[in-house]
Amino acid sequence: MSTTPRVISADQSTFVQRTKNFVGAVFFLLVQKSPKLLALHRNEKAWALFRVALGCFGAALVLLPLALWSGYFTALFGLALFVLSILLPAAELESGTDRKARELGAQTVISGGEYRPVNQVARSVQLFVSPSHSWALDKNFDPMVAIATAEIKSLRVEPSKEDWVLHVWWGEHKAEFVYRGIFAERFARLAEESLRRASAAAKPSPMSRSARA
Repeated sequence: MSTTPRVISADQSTFVQRTKNFVGAVFFLLVQKSPKLLALHRNEKAWALFRVALGCFGAALVLLPLALWSGYFTALFGLALFVLSILLPAAELESGTDRKARELGAQTVISGGEYRPVNQVARSVQLFVSPSHSWALDKNFDPMVAIATAEIKSLRVEPSKEDWVLHVWWGEHKAEFVYRGIFAERFARLAEESLRRASAAAKPSPMSRSARA
């Protein structure tokens, strides 16, 4: 048996990485809307069992007798499930993001796309949203910008060529977050929704204002 390692070309590597990133983005969107899926992802044994079961079910569909024409579609569906079981991210018990969110008191963590400070290189960031402040942190959890959540005056998402941009105005300040890729608009609107919800919760209600008066 040959022991020569298989070499993946740059194009193949890029395709594989893009496919994994695509699956990861889809999974992230699902997790945002499904707390039960998030809980399953945090349980290492349950998540491993789910991936194995998904892979076995997909393989079984591929190996079923293809007596009927519809069987080909069943086989393709099974193959898709089998590949998905391989591409799904591993279980994550507690990440650095979880610890940082707890430290900051953030209730929501969402992709912030790319943030470009004045006279600096653009960096990929995550938005840690809390009722008091919302932080854009880079991959090393260094703060790029801190937004006073209760002072947010306006939020707007709009297309820019092939990208989508989230504009945030608060006090006398403004920040722009650029989203790229197939889910750019979806991520931008999720961030907008999270910030809008947190800002509304942070501002005193009209009834509380009248009570103080």
